[in-house]
Amino acid sequence: MIVMGGIVGSGIFINPYVVAQQVHTPLLILGVWLIGGALAMAGAFIWAELATRMPDSGGQYLYLREAYHPGVAFLYGWVLLLVTQTGGMAAVAVTFARYYREITGLKSGDGAIAATALLGLTAINCLGVRAGSNVQSAMMLLKSGAIAALVLVGIVWGGGVVHPLPLLDRPVSFGLLRAIGAAMIPVAFAYGGWQTSTFVAGEMRDPRRDLSRGLVAGVIGVIALYLSVNYVCLRVLGPAGLAASHTPASSVMRVALGERGAEFLAVGIAVSTLGFLSQGILTAPRVYWAMARDGLFFERVGWLSPRTGAPVVAIVLQGVFATVIALSGRYEQILNYVVSVDFISFALTAGALFVFRHRDAAGPPEGIYRAPGHPYTTAAFVLTCAGIVASTIAAYPAHSAVGLLILLAGIPVYWYWRRSGRHPRT
Repeated sequence: MIVMGGIVGSGIFINPYVVAQQVHTPLLILGVWLIGGALAMAGAFIWAELATRMPDSGGQYLYLREAYHPGVAFLYGWVLLLVTQTGGMAAVAVTFARYYREITGLKSGDGAIAATALLGLTAINCLGVRAGSNVQSAMMLLKSGAIAALVLVGIVWGGGVVHPLPLLDRPVSFGLLRAIGAAMIPVAFAYGGWQTSTFVAGEMRDPRRDLSRGLVAGVIGVIALYLSVNYVCLRVLGPAGLAASHTPASSVMRVALGERGAEFLAVGIAVSTLGFLSQGILTAPRVYWAMARDGLFFERVGWLSPRTGAPVVAIVLQGVFATVIALSGRYEQILNYVVSVDFISFALTAGALFVFRHRDAAGPPEGIYRAPGHPYTTAAFVLTCAGIVASTIAAYPAHSAVGLLILLAGIPVYWYWRRSGRHPRT
């Protein structure tokens, strides 16, 4: 549930239309989602081995630090705070705002509603883990119900049929490959989040057994879920109708049950996005805490509330940055600069497995999960991540440059803090 809860947020409810704008046949649309699932599955195998090698809190930050250099780990935490985690949360908050306006008819802009949601959940999670987890659990139940209702209602009352032909919307060419690459950007975002489960490995009773199983089983469940939702959208709306609807899930329910059905699903989606935001606010600050513990971030960020045990400063810092990003651009722009930087860190983290395997001169540690197909599956994952980064930069150079500049800006910041010879302080 932790793995699936970290993946399923708003992406599956809104990204199908972004994909359908790039590729225009059922084969290509479902094929892109299947490729994204295979990529997530390969990543789950890799992260499962990394997590069992280092079953401690911090996730990717820990793996990068031990495989390469503290500076690489710092850059990961730097962009996690300023781009990937906060940007992903901002994109989900904008999605919440769209559905909230659809439900209420409110004329306010997306940014203001998204900011209110982010700051409200930040305040709740500052009250402690129990408060945040109670909110998240309730929203997870509503999210599951909304997804099940969408698939069931779409199949039973939505009508329509998926026409398998034509298979392709254009001849096999570089243009087709470029379109598939562009379509992979929102798909990659929608499948992201399984790695956040490793942030809490240090608090699991048996992470070497349970986390590896949870990663693999959770990703398989999400693949089945995403393909089902896209199939229903294609069946009810068709490729052209899917590309034209910015809220495709609600459009499916509107066709099947009228306005009342659309309103019901919009409420479920809005609530589910809040649950996803709550999960991110709860887990990611553990990375910033680990950075502060290593002297690679502001010491105050590592402070825990003596009353609740929550990393209040880290939570507030993340909430503020996410709010700023939500106010800065549209949903598609946020996706572009999040994906380009996020998949750089994915490629580097997967590459860490080669480093650790090379160090196993005396044999692998006992009791660890072994990623199947390594080194071939790991190499394929790294190359695919590199391809997604290249596609994002080629398709949206200006937007991607924002994330890349923030990444590069972390290099002088890291060296300044290291050369100062003391922990950074606020």
